Amino acid sequence: MTKRNVLIGFAGAALILLLPALLTAQITDKNSIVAKGAKVEKLGDGYAFTEGPAVDREGNVFFTDQPNNKIYKWSASTGKISLFSDQAGRSNGLYFDQKGNLIAAADLDNQIWSFDKAGRPTVLVKDYQGKLLNGPNDLWITPKGGMYITDPLYKREYWTRNPERQQDGEHLYYLSPDKSKFYRADTTLVKPNGIVGTPDGKKLYVADIEANKTYVYTINADGSLSNKKLFAPMGSDGMTIDNRGNVYLTGKGVTVFDKAGKQIAHIPIQENWTANVVFGGKDRSTLFITAMGAVYGLKMKVKGM
Repeated sequence: MTKRNVLIGFAGAALILLLPALLTAQITDKNSIVAKGAKVEKLGDGYAFTEGPAVDREGNVFFTDQPNNKIYKWSASTGKISLFSDQAGRSNGLYFDQKGNLIAAADLDNQIWSFDKAGRPTVLVKDYQGKLLNGPNDLWITPKGGMYITDPLYKREYWTRNPERQQDGEHLYYLSPDKSKFYRADTTLVKPNGIVGTPDGKKLYVADIEANKTYVYTINADGSLSNKKLFAPMGSDGMTIDNRGNVYLTGKGVTVFDKAGKQIAHIPIQENWTANVVFGGKDRSTLFITAMGAVYGLKMKVKGM
């Protein structure tokens, strides 16, 4: 074998070894939901662990750097990132209510907080029946103002009041629009985490991350849930939904399922873990992705709601 053939042989072998990695790095998109020619772009980095993206009426995206106890704002008009709060209650999941307040799963003291536009917090939920929650993780607010909250247990070394679990399990909770009722909406989940509902307020998706399953419920007029069904055979840290009803789950990249629960796309991210997603930007067509120490964006054909 000539030296040239040896070199070609080595190159071919290297390509074969690299091919699986190259293939898994490609976006798969069966239903053409990603904008033509779009690629995942890094919007910011240098964080400890990003989470909880939420979009306001102007398309700005707020996200947390939980270990550093901060909330940041990505501007839809400039693309720049600025600090919103450096006393964030170690917030995880975020969501805007109808009044423009930023609602946060603040697990520093196992509570739910509300931030006004100036970043001033108010405690909405401090416990359940006199006992601390495990550590609220993620939340979603219905068009009527009701709030669903996932409460898994991830022990934190920074807990100041009581590091041991006081609740009898890891449950899904509901807070009524007038804040007068706070109760368990589902007690059968192993470790509820990601959550999102449909814009019409009729369906709720909840990920059981430890059981590696995502369920869909019917939301009743009083906020109670019924007709629980398996939606997808995978769990999720966070999730969002687009204007076609497709549901986006996170973990290893972003995996997209249509409203029937069929996988239609996968968006790989170079980080080891993708925590959460939301549609942002002025026209809600940028998929904003929090992943470990960075945040990413991807231009889409579909839009958020």
